[in-house]
Amino acid sequence: MEEAIKRIIQRSIDAKKQIPTEKIVRAIKEITSALRKGSKIMVCGNGGSAGDAQHMAGEFINRFKIERNPLPCIALTTDTSTITAIGNDYSFDEIFSKQVEALGLKNDILIGISTSGNSRNVIKALEIARKKEIYTICFLGNNGGQMKSLCDLSIIVNVNDTPRIQETHILIMHVICEIVEKNLFNNEQVK
Repeated sequence: MEEAIKRIIQRSIDAKKQIPTEKIVRAIKEITSALRKGSKIMVCGNGGSAGDAQHMAGEFINRFKIERNPLPCIALTTDTSTITAIGNDYSFDEIFSKQVEALGLKNDILIGISTSGNSRNVIKALEIARKKEIYTICFLGNNGGQMKSLCDLSIIVNVNDTPRIQETHILIMHVICEIVEKNLFNNEQVK
């Protein structure tokens, strides 16, 4: 059993070693700039990625490592009344796009999270974001799927193992949260 555990840990390490750091730098710059201008972040995903969206919103709103003022971030995965109303009256495919249409403003940022890159409801949210001039960042897995060509910045974990993709997405999210927080509240720009 220990050997199986070590193999799983090694696969997670291998996935993290191929993180496209230059794209994380771009994401940090875009998010920092948007927050400095008073814009907000919206995050969405399904299943485990919905949990990651909520996790990211919590880190921005509450704090990551620095005692500081809250940052505006909304997880579009949390309002069950809205989600179920849209799903019932229209389609599950519309649960995020309608929220982006209602809440999103030009210069906000939408972060879409999908291990497959093919989540229909996140794709529709990206399409609305583009129409509203909302910058889009995607955390994706595998080869990026359909979403890689629909977002302004795609950060792809190019492995075909959902748990390893999700673990790597959490690391990427934590790196972004930590450096954005330092950029905004430490009086020093992290380079």
